Amino acid sequence: MGRTISKNDLLTFFLGFALPAIVAGCSSVPSAPEAHKSEAPLPAADIVATRVVAPATATAPAEAETSVFESALPESLDTASVVVQESRTVEEQLEETLAPDDEAVADAADAVQEHANIWDRLRAGFRLPPLDSPLVERHERWFVENVEFREAMFERARMYLYFIAEEVSKRGMPMEIALLPAIESAYKPYAYSRARASGLWQFIPSTGRLYGLKSDWWYDGRRDIVASTRAALDYLEKLHRDFDGDWHLAIAAYNAGEGRVMRAIEWNRRRGLPTDFASLRQLKPETKNYVPKLMAIANIVADPARYGIRLPDIPNEPYFAKVELDSQVDLGLIARLTGLDVDQLHFINPGYRRFATAPDGPHHVLVPVDKRDAVIAGISSIPEEERVQWLHHTVRRGDTLYEIARRYKIDVSAIKTANRLRGNMLRVGQTLMLPIPATAARVAAASSARSAKPVRTAAQVNRPVIHRVRRGETLTSIARRYNVLAQQIAEWNKMKVDDVLHIGRRLKIWLNDGPRAFHRAPDALAYA
Repeated sequence: MGRTISKNDLLTFFLGFALPAIVAGCSSVPSAPEAHKSEAPLPAADIVATRVVAPATATAPAEAETSVFESALPESLDTASVVVQESRTVEEQLEETLAPDDEAVADAADAVQEHANIWDRLRAGFRLPPLDSPLVERHERWFVENVEFREAMFERARMYLYFIAEEVSKRGMPMEIALLPAIESAYKPYAYSRARASGLWQFIPSTGRLYGLKSDWWYDGRRDIVASTRAALDYLEKLHRDFDGDWHLAIAAYNAGEGRVMRAIEWNRRRGLPTDFASLRQLKPETKNYVPKLMAIANIVADPARYGIRLPDIPNEPYFAKVELDSQVDLGLIARLTGLDVDQLHFINPGYRRFATAPDGPHHVLVPVDKRDAVIAGISSIPEEERVQWLHHTVRRGDTLYEIARRYKIDVSAIKTANRLRGNMLRVGQTLMLPIPATAARVAAASSARSAKPVRTAAQVNRPVIHRVRRGETLTSIARRYNVLAQQIAEWNKMKVDDVLHIGRRLKIWLNDGPRAFHRAPDALAYA
């Protein structure tokens, strides 16, 4: 016979069992989704940058200002406030991080202390799920067999991997992401694709603007190591959320755009097919190979002995440090202070398109860590009135060296020296770099802007200047003449920097809109 339930029994049940269950249920309500990283100030990086100011007064550094998807425009990234590499405590890093996976961040922070080699640090943070695709093994074989390509790529990565790993670990992302530039650009900072994608992370102009990467005659944020890395990770975090935490799909969308990947998923869904990356049939061959390439290079890094490979020794420590400046600086001066060749300096400052930092910012330069103090001391000793700024002047019909020198109040000899001119002949559309005192820079620039007339140059219509090599010329001297880099000329003309130049050889040189070298992976990497 059943027992009669009294009011007291019901009250006891509610207080002892039902109420705790309700409370527990309330505590498990999910929190609001995290805002996109580009919509909030980014945490400081792990090196304290030193700001160099003139002895008199200092001005605050200027703030820095693709289409593969539709999204709300985030606030511009503050690339000028980036601070690069000098260790804080692990606790401080964890307090400042915006990463969604706290446990992963803690593991990555521990890896900084535990691993002296960057490869060990990367391995400790690998956590992408395996990809069941025969293409992974195919790409593994390609990387193993193409020794020269692989070794050159890893050697270039030496300059950038520590900084990228720091940024990835702070966000709690899988460390395989630090290897993504191997697939995008082979760690070539000047890589440029037929789709107009540029830099280590291969941003096209529209996506670069969307993620705060400004671009002008002096500077291209898509090639800036610090700014482009942070923008790329912002984009990848967004894609990770868009695809419900599936990193394979997020990485595929980084290559193809989220719209294309979402349409491929919907095509499978309507037919009752699986919607994981390996099952998508409507992706282009490039994207079908993209994720397997990353998994292949990650597998090689995870266990190089299995493939008979020895990775270069890259310490788990910063390669470069950031020095803040209060004005434009000739990179040749920085090169002399560091003992580096200008082209070498450009490899860690590829965002600067000319031989000087941008007049209106960003006002900073990256230098090897062991050269930072020399740069700080050297720049600080130069009074502001003696600093030199560089303006560019496009030659118009009727211009002469003497008229240009008079307009900008500089010597003809200074123009000829700065631009490696042997004679007095100028070409309409030619760009001249003009060294002028800092105090006169703004006045001269304003005067030039008022008097300028539009000139349709070869560069403006995306055609190169053809330079015929003359006796005694080197790639460096030719680069100086046209205010580009020797490395750029080499890539534009499918040659190496140390190749012998034969008299009469015709070289293609783009003057106005950055490199037009059609960078791509070797054909063996581009197969379907």
